[in-house]
Amino acid sequence: MTLKVYNTLTGKKERFLPLKKDRVRMYVCGVTVYDDCHLGHARCYVAFDVIYRYLKYKGYKVKYVQNITDVDDKIIAKARELKKSDIRYQKSDVKALVREVAERYTKEYFKWMDYLKIKRADLYPKATEHIEDMIELIQELLDKGYAYEIGGDVYFNIAKFSSYGKLSGRSVDEMRAGARVEVDERKRNPLDFALWKRAKEGEPIWKSPWGEGRPGWHIECSAMSMKYLGESFDIHGGGQDLIFPHHENEIAQSEVYSGKPFVKYWLHNGFVATRGEKMSKSLGNIFTLKELFKEFPDPEVTRLFLLSMHYRSPIDFTKEKLVEIEKRLSHFYNLLDFILQALKGRISNRRINPRSLSKEERRLYQEIRKTDEEFDRALDDDFNTAKALSSLDRLAKVTNALKDNPKISGNKALLSKVYRLLKEKGKIIGFFEEHSWEKMISIPDKKEVEKLIAQRDRTRQEG
Repeated sequence: MTLKVYNTLTGKKERFLPLKKDRVRMYVCGVTVYDDCHLGHARCYVAFDVIYRYLKYKGYKVKYVQNITDVDDKIIAKARELKKSDIRYQKSDVKALVREVAERYTKEYFKWMDYLKIKRADLYPKATEHIEDMIELIQELLDKGYAYEIGGDVYFNIAKFSSYGKLSGRSVDEMRAGARVEVDERKRNPLDFALWKRAKEGEPIWKSPWGEGRPGWHIECSAMSMKYLGESFDIHGGGQDLIFPHHENEIAQSEVYSGKPFVKYWLHNGFVATRGEKMSKSLGNIFTLKELFKEFPDPEVTRLFLLSMHYRSPIDFTKEKLVEIEKRLSHFYNLLDFILQALKGRISNRRINPRSLSKEERRLYQEIRKTDEEFDRALDDDFNTAKALSSLDRLAKVTNALKDNPKISGNKALLSKVYRLLKEKGKIIGFFEEHSWEKMISIPDKKEVEKLIAQRDRTRQEG
C-alpha cells in the first residue's frame, strides 16, 4: 500500500516519497515554555507521535527533531508578571526569571508528554543554545539583500521574496489585511518580520554584529531545523495556527539562505474547540493537561479522544465525550482480558487453516484479515486514525458477538490472532499498554455518564 499525505503547500494529497529513499527527516514546532500544557498541545504532539510511529512501522528510518522555544516575548512577559505579582520573585532579576520560567515549563512539558505515552523525538534543541547559528543565518540574509537593519533591529524584506504567501495561499494584500503585526513605522512593509530584536531593559541579550539583542521567533526554527536535518528535508509539522505567519516566514528566510526548497511536505493539525469555540486563553475555555488528568487520569482516554477525529479536522471537547471514550476503550480491554483468561495467559502462534474452520470461525477469521488490511489502509490515507480505530471497533464488536460460541472460545489460535492484532495495531497508535489494564476493565454504561460527570464536577470545584 502507498502512503499518501495531505501537503498544505500544494493543497492536495500526495504520494509520500522522501528525499532520500527509506529515510525521513521530520521537524515539528515545539512548545514555547511559559505556561501549563493544554489539550491543544496534546492534539498536536499526539498526532505527530502517531505519524512518527507509523513511519517507523512502515520501515522508514526517521530522524525526528522538535525544538524548545526558551526565549520569547511570552516567556519574558511571564517572568515580569511573576516579579510583579509573586512576593517570592520581587527581588529577582528578570533575566534569571526568564531562565527559571523556561526550565520549569520545559520539565512540565516532558512530564505530560511522557504521561501521554508520546515517544521522545531524537533531538530537542533549545533556542538559547543556537544563537550563533541564528546570527549566521541572519547575516547571510543581510548579505544577500533580503534583510535590513534599523537601529539594532533586523527585519526580513518580504517584498524581495516573490513567492511569499505560497504556503498560506494568500496574496500579500490579503495577509496584510488579516494579520496582527507590530506597528513599526521604520519597517518597509507592515508584514516584514523581525529576525533580530535590539536589547531592551531587563530582557535576555546576546552580542551580535548589530548590537546586543535577541533573535526573533521565526528565525529560531529555521536555524535549528536546518542545522540538524539539512537545508531541505521531508516533513515539517505543527498546528494550523502556525501556517501564517510562522511557517510562511520560515520558508522565506530558509529558501533565501540556502537557495533550495526548504520542506517537501507541510503537515498541520486542526484545532481543539469547546462547544464549537476554539480553545483560547482570552475565552477562558482552555483545559490544561493537569486539570484534564485529574478528572480523566488514564492517558489512553485522552489519546483515543484526540485520535477519534482525523488529525486535520477540528475536534470538539466535552467531558461527556471523554466519558463515552472511556467506555469505548473499556470494550477493548474487556475483550483482551476475556481472551487472556480463555487462553490462560498463553498466546498461540499456531497457523490457521481456513478450510478447517466452521462458519462462525471463518467469519471471525475473515474479520481479522479485513481489519489488518483496513487499519493500514486508513493510516496510509493521510494518517486517518478515525478510520483505523473504526476498523478495530468492528473487530472487537464481531469478536464479542461470537465469543460465547464454543467453537470460538475454544479456538486458541483464532483468539490469539485477535489478541495479537489488537496489540500490534494498538502499539502503532499508542494503546493497550499494561498499565491501563485494570483501570479500563468494566467502565460503567452510558446510563451512569451524567452521574460520573456530576461527581467529577464536584471534585473539581472542591479541589
